[in-house]
Amino acid sequence: MPSLPLPGVRDPEGARIPSSLPPVVDAHVHLFPDVIFKAIVDWFDRFGWPIRYRFNSGQVIEFLQSRGIRRVVGLHYSHKPGVARWLNSYMAELCSQHHSVTGTATVFPGEEDARGILEEAFRSGLSAVKLHAHVQGFHMDSEEMQAIYEVCQLHGKPLVMHVTREPRNPDFPYPCDPYVCCRADKLEQVLRDYPKLRICVPHLGLDEFEAYQELLEKYDNLWTDTTMVLADYLPTRRPPLLSEMRIDRIMYGTDFPNIPYAWDREIKKLCEQRLSEEQLELILAKNAMEFFSMPR
Repeated sequence: MPSLPLPGVRDPEGARIPSSLPPVVDAHVHLFPDVIFKAIVDWFDRFGWPIRYRFNSGQVIEFLQSRGIRRVVGLHYSHKPGVARWLNSYMAELCSQHHSVTGTATVFPGEEDARGILEEAFRSGLSAVKLHAHVQGFHMDSEEMQAIYEVCQLHGKPLVMHVTREPRNPDFPYPCDPYVCCRADKLEQVLRDYPKLRICVPHLGLDEFEAYQELLEKYDNLWTDTTMVLADYLPTRRPPLLSEMRIDRIMYGTDFPNIPYAWDREIKKLCEQRLSEEQLELILAKNAMEFFSMPR
């Protein structure tokens, strides 16, 4: 990708999800304490794009609910050791207040008592784990990551990992080069070593689209989501049509509220792909319900 930051887009937004669509689960929504959200907004202003919806967590949930989103998956990640327990407690409290939220846990790979942190989070009701290699600087084949894979597989909890090479800012000093630590071949080895561990790699595998398209066909424990890739915003190659990919492993997601355009841009673009009713049902809700073991 070219140098960031990218410009914002003032495209019109819809009032609600179209009534013609089946129920919608947004499988990629960020929920953080206010102080973390502020730091994220500041980072994106400098290195990413201008965030259009500068909301706190409660506002995020209420905004999406009021527009017809049935459920949201709350994602977060610890940016340094020692904050995961606080973040997980925050997410568990949000879930207790908002029953439309399926919350994930996080941990900083390699921090002290990483297993215990995740086991506590699972006991509190959190349904999955979210990690972000660009922020946390981990390598998928490291010893620290093996411990996380093992505890997730043991407890039957899925893992959402941002291990795609993009989007990145080539001018920002990441803790590890995303083009070194984030590669589809490294993810494939994890899929082989942990066949019972459900893994979602967001953004349709941006920008290794073809490699992830092949991995989805080969491994039943791999999922992906549409987040930001369908929106025709990021200056990358176009992904394959969803109808050319494994439909039962693709989830609808947005990255809300950390987006520079209208909240429903992603779903409008998805609807332009002329998918069948059955395909839409899978992408918009059923696949996420299966991946995160949501109640029916």
